[in-house]
Amino acid sequence: MNITSAQFVKGILGSDPALDNGFPQVAFVGRSNAGKSSLINSLVRQKSLARTSNTPGRTQQINLFLINNNCYFLDLPGYGYAKASKNRQAELGSLIREYLFVAKYDKQKIVQVIDGAVGPTELDLEILRMLEEHEKEILIIANKFDKVKKTSQKRQLEIIREKVGEHTVVAYSSKENLGRNELLHEIL
Repeated sequence: MNITSAQFVKGILGSDPALDNGFPQVAFVGRSNAGKSSLINSLVRQKSLARTSNTPGRTQQINLFLINNNCYFLDLPGYGYAKASKNRQAELGSLIREYLFVAKYDKQKIVQVIDGAVGPTELDLEILRMLEEHEKEILIIANKFDKVKKTSQKRQLEIIREKVGEHTVVAYSSKENLGRNELLHEIL
């Protein structure tokens, strides 16, 4: 399936009636600066639909995007380090946990975005285990894979797969258009 339309709907700071309309939801979650917003822009082929920044923690709310008028992509704030106060970081953590583990919305899939060059960190693995405990449908994206040397890519993907278990892992690069079709197939 192709993406024929994508538009920003709103930023959400808690429960919201828009999320109760029955549209399937694909939530993108990952550490700060893992490239979630850039990945969404790459998928929808719009450079500035989701706001991006080199500053960790730029996304400060759940950004809701309507895809093909029948599905939502949700760009969640990053977990881990954010250039924000400790109180704000705690609020963002609570917002993420509420959406992922408490709210009863129609989540079609959780896309966990990791830095493919770094591999899954302890925090990535901790979040993954929590998603598994809550029986979420999870897809792992090894993002920024263009930063991995060509000669090391196969081995890096093996290492990532060993660490995350039996989940589907897609190597992705917005710059090289690597993994886009595979990812669209998995989530749409």
